[in-house]
Amino acid sequence: MSSLLPKSFLASLKGLPGYDAAAFDAAHADPKPVTSIRLNPAKTGGSIPSGSSPVPWSSWGCYLPVRPYFTFDPLLHAGVYYVQEASSMFLEQALRQTADLTGPLRVLDLCAAPGGKSTLLQAALPSGGLLVSNEVIKSRAAILEENMVKWGAAETVVTGNDPRDLARLENYFDVIVVDAPCSGSGLFRRDPGAIREWSPAHVQLCSGRQQRILSDIWPALRRDGILIYSTCSYSREEDEEILDWVVDELDATGCRLELNPEWNIVESGGNRKTWGYRFYPDRLNGEGFFIACLRKNGGGSYSVPRRTARTVRPGKKELQLLGGWVRPETDLFFFRHEEQIHALPSNLAPELPILQSVLYLKKAGIRLGSPSPKEFIPDHDLAMSTIVHPDLPAIGLSHEQALYYLRKEEVRMESDHRGWTLVQYEGHNLGWVKILPNRWNNYYPKEWRILKRT
Repeated sequence: MSSLLPKSFLASLKGLPGYDAAAFDAAHADPKPVTSIRLNPAKTGGSIPSGSSPVPWSSWGCYLPVRPYFTFDPLLHAGVYYVQEASSMFLEQALRQTADLTGPLRVLDLCAAPGGKSTLLQAALPSGGLLVSNEVIKSRAAILEENMVKWGAAETVVTGNDPRDLARLENYFDVIVVDAPCSGSGLFRRDPGAIREWSPAHVQLCSGRQQRILSDIWPALRRDGILIYSTCSYSREEDEEILDWVVDELDATGCRLELNPEWNIVESGGNRKTWGYRFYPDRLNGEGFFIACLRKNGGGSYSVPRRTARTVRPGKKELQLLGGWVRPETDLFFFRHEEQIHALPSNLAPELPILQSVLYLKKAGIRLGSPSPKEFIPDHDLAMSTIVHPDLPAIGLSHEQALYYLRKEEVRMESDHRGWTLVQYEGHNLGWVKILPNRWNNYYPKEWRILKRT
């Protein structure tokens, strides 16, 4: 493949820290597929499956010996794991080494789709924290929402806003993660189609866009807050030069991370005492990646505005209905949003009206469902969540039956139970069915259904 790499691209790599032309060329000429997943500790306990090997800088990441057909694995649809490129999992180290994880944090994942970094952040955050996952592009925001629903965590909010909107939350966030839109050269091995889109002009375009995004979002980071910046680009203009720009224009200080030499991650830096970390596929089992952390010098602490949005609470009868649907030991705050009842951890109740007053909320906490005159109609979000009541009726499906369910086809077994029932695969929830005397109604979301047969 190396012969297909643009000469101008190869020329731009000369002199970069850690760049070995011959090794880089060989890695792209004969790319060896690397398949990695990251487990959901809330649904698996985080134990690495047999036959796999751990991603060394990740608590829950592992390399698989062969790449399965993920579409046909019900455990993926159950949110048991997330398929993520191993280099990107280094975000965990960046967070752990720079942020104070001894107490609750407000964290923003600004360019969050499709959800890999958001699900990682949620798993790594201490109890009591809030994660806001934002994506401005509507089609990508839908994918982000789907993956966050499958992940199942209650302390998350999905928004669809421009970075400038979030700047109205001045000094609100303790950590902001910006996995910036970039020229994508780090993915050339995995996606040869990206080669056709690369050009020096595109690099410059991306660099300007990255500066605008960072400038727009900067007011939302509190004083001494942490910016974690990353790209899947090798270009200095999108990496080290952006760090220098943030230090000079936005007033920040670089943060140096500790590396295990065996990881073969390359430390680099700009000209303003900043440190960045480069991932080369010829040095480690992962794709091209760049990440850096900076601490904000200016700004202040967040002040709650005098006027915020009004939160609508369910009535007493509705609250009584919820008792049998959610874990009784979970301390939750219930509210109405878009004609459904939602739940957030109670400690986050003060945050909701603040976010509602500024942002477009696509998903806030867990959608529990809708009360009707005859019954409570549970939402798929509740089935996938970690707050669903463990004693609700549930039926286990075989692999074949699970695929029928995920295609939104008819699934039927012998059962004496009637009404709303969870269906599971290997003990993990896939969604709801409603068992009637003569049929089972499949309530898997139609927009998520598997379309392929083989």
